[in-house]
Amino acid sequence: MAAEVTDISALTADQQSALQQYLAVTDQGLGEALPLLKRCEWNVQIAIARFFDGEPAPIEPDIPPPQASRRQETLANGFDEIRRAARPRLEPAPRVVAQPENQLNQQAPLILSIIVTPINFIYTLFSRVFNFFGRLFPFLPRMLNSLLSRLGPQRRRRTFSRTNRRSLGPQDTSARFIREFEEEYGATTIPFLETGYARAFDMAKRDFKFLLIVPLAMEHDSTQTYVRNTLLAEQTTTFLNNPSNNILLWSGTIQDSETYQVASELRISTFPSAILIAPTSATAMSVIARITGMTTPEEFTARLQAAMSQHNTELSRLRSARSEQQAARNIREQQDSAYERSLAQDRERARQRREAEAAAARAEQEAREKRAREEKYAHDLEQWRRWRAAHVQAEPDKEDKSAVRIQLRLPDGERVIRRFDKDADLEELYAYVECHDLVQRHESGEDDAEKAPQQPPKDFAHSYTFQLVSPMPRQVYGLEKGGKIGETVGKSASLIVEKLDE
Repeated sequence: MAAEVTDISALTADQQSALQQYLAVTDQGLGEALPLLKRCEWNVQIAIARFFDGEPAPIEPDIPPPQASRRQETLANGFDEIRRAARPRLEPAPRVVAQPENQLNQQAPLILSIIVTPINFIYTLFSRVFNFFGRLFPFLPRMLNSLLSRLGPQRRRRTFSRTNRRSLGPQDTSARFIREFEEEYGATTIPFLETGYARAFDMAKRDFKFLLIVPLAMEHDSTQTYVRNTLLAEQTTTFLNNPSNNILLWSGTIQDSETYQVASELRISTFPSAILIAPTSATAMSVIARITGMTTPEEFTARLQAAMSQHNTELSRLRSARSEQQAARNIREQQDSAYERSLAQDRERARQRREAEAAAARAEQEAREKRAREEKYAHDLEQWRRWRAAHVQAEPDKEDKSAVRIQLRLPDGERVIRRFDKDADLEELYAYVECHDLVQRHESGEDDAEKAPQQPPKDFAHSYTFQLVSPMPRQVYGLEKGGKIGETVGKSASLIVEKLDE
């Protein structure tokens, strides 16, 4: 046990750092600190929490641990601690949004602008003169390129990197990097994402895929070797292009502002480096692997595969949960859609029912009003007939040779012969036909004419619904022509009562 306590040199750098942090906070002895850190899998936070919770000193394995503790933990806290201890703590992956171009190119202070203005003027003047002489003497640019070529590829990269790079948007910056990468290393099959880091981050989070970040420092001595021997190796490109691996690749040069910000947020200080990010929950992204330094393609892909294997189960669970959520969402949408359709149908049926009820009510109201009008008209017509029957002129005596003898055939087929005064109006003949039954009752004494109404109904306009026609030759004796009976009909006539179309 003593050898285990004093053998600090066998610890890794991370374990030594964890030990130093623990000792600085707890001021505990080395013999007690090491076993506790080992039991907590070198998680400093869990070890410190257990120390202040009163975890007893470590004892020999053959002696059963004591059952009592200074603090009784709840069941939920115990389970939570077990889960935290069993699962290694992962570093959260930041979502870096590139600073907008209008913020990158801020206006310099006035005093600095005044100082720099002459320098800018001299630089612009020199550039224009150099371009002018370059057009006059074409051999000058070739001579300059020849001199630069003697400086070697490393010197060329450093000279190129010092030139100012225009700030572009995230997608344009990525496209420029891919174009420069292919110009430097030739056309490749490596699947770079032609988009900004933030969008690549969101794609991996949305689709539950792995995101491999490979920032490149073009001035670094190992960059070209790393790119040609590791990134562009057939084993690496095959691994990255395999759809079953569910891996997205984003890269850039730290000479660009966005890549520099990403490298700073991911705390990349050593080049070459590769960072593997993966979703660890429905809302969180974490760094699951860091590959730094020169590595062979076999080691590079093996380390990626090992890290991915540890999280494939979690990603499968997240994808399954997402599928279940999507299926439940689809079911809810279908149910909502069916409910909305049913509700619309119910509303339509209710509207139609209301319209039908309103139409029926209107029809019933109109029928009642029509019946009322008909009843009133029938009442007024009967009152008018009684009044008119009482005022029909009496039949002239048989000795009156000037009387007009008229034979009438009524609509019911009855034939009536009666004499009329020749000077009576033709309307008198029409009134007799209209009130024939009442006139006969008055003449026979069945009804008393004195009991008839003394005046016609108020606001009642009577109109005859028939006309008198002479059949041979056919001649209509209408009231619109007027005249006396003797002048219109003659001494005698046989007339037919024809009903008019209403």
